[in-house]
Amino acid sequence: MTTDSKGMTEVATTNELHKLSDLDMAVADRSQDIRGRKVVDSSGEEIGEVEDLFVDDRERKVRFLQVASGGFLGIGETKFMIPVDAIKRIDEGTVHVDQTRARLAKAPKYDPDLVMKQTHWNDLYGYYGYAPFWGPGYIYPPYPFYR
Repeated sequence: MTTDSKGMTEVATTNELHKLSDLDMAVADRSQDIRGRKVVDSSGEEIGEVEDLFVDDRERKVRFLQVASGGFLGIGETKFMIPVDAIKRIDEGTVHVDQTRARLAKAPKYDPDLVMKQTHWNDLYGYYGYAPFWGPGYIYPPYPFYR
């Protein structure tokens, strides 16, 4: 266990997160690969597109979606991460999340320098209101699931 700068106790995890696109791995069933699908909020408003998936190297489970929003041809777009726990439903071409557009707009932005730090994961899970995957009693969400 360690204590972060806010005085919060952390349980150390040896898991590392990696972009699926950077690994020599693939989703076993290509129909379940959600990269490239649009992301909509809890009221059906389009937020952006799933750009990549962050996979935990030890359990080989997707932990976060990297979502790109706005911009034109990659210029001016905002990237942020959403825990897979936020997924309500996945259907043809769309990932539905249980967060509002306003909440997602204020989410911590994707920073490649922070993504490997557990304190950053703590902050992301805390912001979205979910327990972290390394915590006691954590149950992996039914990801992905379809109609």
